[in-house]
Amino acid sequence: MASQKNVGILAMEIYFPPTCIQQEVLEAHDGASKGKYTIGLGQDCMGFCTEVEDVISMSLTTVTSLLEKYKIDPKQIGRLEVGSETVIDKSKSIKTFLMQIFEKCGNTDIEGVDSTNACYGGTAALFNCVNWVESSSWDGRYGLVVCTDSAVYAEGPARPTGGAATIAMLIGTDAPITFESKFRGSHMSHAYDFYKPNLASEYPVVDGKLSQTCYLMALDSCYKRYCNKYEKLEGKQFSMDDADYFVFHSPYNKLVQKSFARLMFNDFLRNASSVDESAKEKLAPFSTLTGDESYASRDLEKATQQVAKSQYDVKVQPTTLIPKQVGNMYTASLYAAFASLIHNKHSTLDNKRVIMFSYGSGLSATMFSLRLREGQHPFSLSNIANVMNVAEKLKSRNEFPPEKFVEIMKLMEHRYGAKDFVTSKDCSLLSPGTYYLTEVDSMYRRFYAKKAVDKTIGTENGTLANGH
Repeated sequence: MASQKNVGILAMEIYFPPTCIQQEVLEAHDGASKGKYTIGLGQDCMGFCTEVEDVISMSLTTVTSLLEKYKIDPKQIGRLEVGSETVIDKSKSIKTFLMQIFEKCGNTDIEGVDSTNACYGGTAALFNCVNWVESSSWDGRYGLVVCTDSAVYAEGPARPTGGAATIAMLIGTDAPITFESKFRGSHMSHAYDFYKPNLASEYPVVDGKLSQTCYLMALDSCYKRYCNKYEKLEGKQFSMDDADYFVFHSPYNKLVQKSFARLMFNDFLRNASSVDESAKEKLAPFSTLTGDESYASRDLEKATQQVAKSQYDVKVQPTTLIPKQVGNMYTASLYAAFASLIHNKHSTLDNKRVIMFSYGSGLSATMFSLRLREGQHPFSLSNIANVMNVAEKLKSRNEFPPEKFVEIMKLMEHRYGAKDFVTSKDCSLLSPGTYYLTEVDSMYRRFYAKKAVDKTIGTENGTLANGH
């Protein structure tokens, strides 16, 4: 193949469950101090799966929707990569379940499997697809990336940091969202900040304080490496002024606020042009702190957030809509934040640079940048915003009372890893065209159905199971 130009994201679709709980309501139910979840975490609402939805059903729904809405022939997909940390099977990838969509069209020639490392798997899957299209192995077809997770926690302080969603991204050439691949900084190391060693439970082991420190340390490291590569290639200093928007992996919004402020502190230490005299004056008392001291300093945290506030409102706030409304979506979180930016600003993104920071505990992190242009229909930013239809999806959700939410969490906990059960098959809250789980048989095989678009047909036409 000839050298591929402008490789990147052509199209996007997002799905999150139609069931959610208000953080303010959960806060009161849990007996937490007022504002702990809403101000302390910076979250508004949390989406969650009921017994009829999981990462496979959400992925089937999202991929089918993307192919239909952008009129993509399933035979035109040559690589399919899934990023997830929600383990359904220790051997069989989520990608294999999605092959049911393509087998029906006779397309079984699709490379790729799942990538797993906490919240970073989606980025690994994305890089794999982009690298494939850029490589000599590319056969001219599209790549497809799926980021899917259901984040759930045991009862206690971590539970409000849950969420659930799936994002699908179509990868190809001449894209409206392209990668500045030469400007990329990664940080990979070993840490026990968040992990899931108990295979009998869906719940993670979390060291909250360490996790936040690891996140910020990785952010510092990635930013420095990104800046160094930019400066080496462009021959001039990089500062936050050189990017129009910043998108962060979002376990909860408060960490996003801290992260942007942290980048400003980095620019201050580097004596970058983006930091004005007033900001320098406020940050000067912290210039002699060691790295460890700076991560632990509440005073520095407050000072940097204060200094960064006006820029945060412009460069970050437009990216926070879905993460604040749906919660932590693990691998989908970063890309849901990016989807928020497209939703909010699609008409003014032409020729803008967007910095992306991906973090997965354990740990893996990369900072990379995207260049945006309006593009041609159907692969235009305005059409991507139109297809995702974020405002309508958020508006049409159903808020559950905390008692019902707790009851559902207990049922899901009981059923995790279980076999030989039938779900209620209640798809009354699901939109037409949504897939849902109907049963898990005695051999652990999972069966799904698609809610009919025409209600007169009935809700269980098109049942899927085991690749047939």
